Amino acid sequence: MGYSGESKRYARIFGSFGREKERREVGFSLALTGWFKNMFEEKQPGKKIQLSPKEALVKIQHYCAYQERSHKEVKNKLFEYGLFASEVEEILSQVITEGFLNEERFAKAFAGGKFRIKKWGRLKIKQELEMLGLTSRCVASGLKEIDATDYKRTLKELIRKKASQVTEKNEFKRKSLIARFVIGKGYEAEVVWEMVKELVE
Repeated sequence: MGYSGESKRYARIFGSFGREKERREVGFSLALTGWFKNMFEEKQPGKKIQLSPKEALVKIQHYCAYQERSHKEVKNKLFEYGLFASEVEEILSQVITEGFLNEERFAKAFAGGKFRIKKWGRLKIKQELEMLGLTSRCVASGLKEIDATDYKRTLKELIRKKASQVTEKNEFKRKSLIARFVIGKGYEAEVVWEMVKELVE
């Protein structure tokens, strides 16, 4: 049987395999393997981490030592490491026992940080802590970190700053814009309106 120029070229490549049928099968197999390899590399550039429980424990200890974490954050991170639910629960229990993870401590750090840095009000901080799955006791403990005097002073600063930015001339609309902004940051509406009436002309 005759071969075309292209066929002869492949025949030379696969000549060591013997019969033409074997050459075709091997060539197809190599091509298919290469195609799957390329597809995997192109479509999945960020391969999922797969750690052993021992490796995950060390990594999560560093994760918790860097800053305070909630149980939910740590659980999610452990699942990202490719662990089974039983392994996640076992490691979670261990880091709690060792003091790497403490939700009351996390609540205090979270509440204090969000208030001081982002100027969030109590309502927004409470909502965020509840969304992270913290108990009402931990949430209440976290909110105690916010000093009442600092809270009032920060609220005044936010109102005055916003008042200096609002160009609306109508008094009612002006006050409404200021109040809505501050309420949106998590401050209690009744307290906000009382202070807006007092500070904004």
